[in-house]
Amino acid sequence: MTQTLKGRRVLVVEDESLVAMLLETILEDMGCTPVGPAGTIEEGLAMVADPASLDAALLDVNVAGRQVFPVADALTARGVPFVFSTGYGESGLPDAWRGHATVQKPFTENAIREALMKAMGVENV
Repeated sequence: MTQTLKGRRVLVVEDESLVAMLLETILEDMGCTPVGPAGTIEEGLAMVADPASLDAALLDVNVAGRQVFPVADALTARGVPFVFSTGYGESGLPDAWRGHATVQKPFTENAIREALMKAMGVENV
């Protein structure tokens, strides 16, 4: 278990239930507390607006046919780091979001861990 991620609350915005369950399992294996999953942009925005603190988020770029960028904007406004996940990799992001932490589907547990740690500025011990 990665001690540096233990106890971190990580929002999952993902509309594919199997992928959401996989992410929850990966997060739990790393000692994180999954929040969600949110299956729509509206659910994601509601969870970001919740006063309960979030340490990070994993955002599927395409959620139920809509782009997740309103949730990314809300997280940015709250200072919460996040990682995009997409089948297209970083090249599938608009120019404004290029260079942001991104994992390409299908992803591995290691890819999720490394991307979250990079986004949160956490060193691996």
